[in-house]
Amino acid sequence: MTEAYIYDAVRTPRGKGKKDGTLHEVTAVRLSAITLNELAQRNNLSGHAVEDVIWGNVTQVGEQGACLARSAVLYSDLDERIPGVSINRFCASGLEAVNMAANQVKGGAGKAYIAGGVESMSRVPMGMDGGAIAADPHLAMKAYFVPQGISADIIATEYGFSRDDCDAYAVESQKRAAAARAAGRFKGSVYTVRDQNGLAIMDEDEMIRETTMQTLGGLNPSFKAMGEAMPGFDAVALLKYPHLERVNHVHHAGNSSGIADGSAAVLIGNKEFGEENGLKPRARIRATSKVGTDPTIMLTGPVPATERVLEAAGMSFGDIDLFEVNEAFASVVLRFIQAFDADTNKVNVNGGAIAMGHPLGATGAMILGALLDEMERSDKETGLATLCIGSGMGAATIIERV
Repeated sequence: MTEAYIYDAVRTPRGKGKKDGTLHEVTAVRLSAITLNELAQRNNLSGHAVEDVIWGNVTQVGEQGACLARSAVLYSDLDERIPGVSINRFCASGLEAVNMAANQVKGGAGKAYIAGGVESMSRVPMGMDGGAIAADPHLAMKAYFVPQGISADIIATEYGFSRDDCDAYAVESQKRAAAARAAGRFKGSVYTVRDQNGLAIMDEDEMIRETTMQTLGGLNPSFKAMGEAMPGFDAVALLKYPHLERVNHVHHAGNSSGIADGSAAVLIGNKEFGEENGLKPRARIRATSKVGTDPTIMLTGPVPATERVLEAAGMSFGDIDLFEVNEAFASVVLRFIQAFDADTNKVNVNGGAIAMGHPLGATGAMILGALLDEMERSDKETGLATLCIGSGMGAATIIERV
């Protein structure tokens, strides 16, 4: 089978996903287009250089609807002969786009692809699409649906993570992200977003902040009220998990991922593509995986997805040098660390979405790029990126430097 290589990865800074966020003025289609342009310019791509653009975005309505991938290609400077397809695997959409592209290359369906994603959560709020998993009573009852925040609290309750555990993890994420930004570790991939006149709008992640256990301790649990209302989501969860006496609500804005705007793109191709375009591969995509999991606890997918991708690669957990586990909520990463007895110095070494935000459709591609950058910086050979996914799924990718 043909090998699939990563030739480059770029991203926007992550902006606060609210109306006062710096990227609020930039639509999702423009965020996508300028990211495509940046990737193409950095790698001197011209003409019908890639087979397709596979683009993740989660809330596919309004400005983010109508096959945003194709709209982004047409908005960008890419050749109009390059098509585009939008995909949605919720929070892992950006990584799934990369995995789909890599597997297309491996299967011989084209020499190269651009894959990644976007989300403008300040302009197209999460939930605007009114998905059936929450809105259809039959499906919601059949799946024992609860919101993701309740799911994160169920994980904390089931696996024994306290409020202090989650807050301590959040403080460390902020410290690592701040240190990485100050050291310029994101500079290789993050480009400056400019307005129509070429003036710089934003050149670094804006949500990183200094915090302490004391500061976080003053925040109220975000999902306690909706969980304990009568009848509330806690009652639904306890029908599924009757061995729990109650749900311990430990998550709040400070130890959960921030709502964010952003876009990221990855250039993937075979060896021939690199030779034809004078490009040197940075890494090989060794294996990919996706799994379905319990839709109520919902966010435990990184564990079985990691097990599956390691099996596909013929590797063990100890063979991996670095891990990026999306910080949707603190308990998600704590469960990953607990399940594999992972060295915390190898997991999210430059912080994550708790500190920098989680632009849903883009995050998967962002964490893969961050993983590759850190592998090069610290001279590591192998890395694994994984995300939990709404409705109970998981995805993972193993890359190795070449």
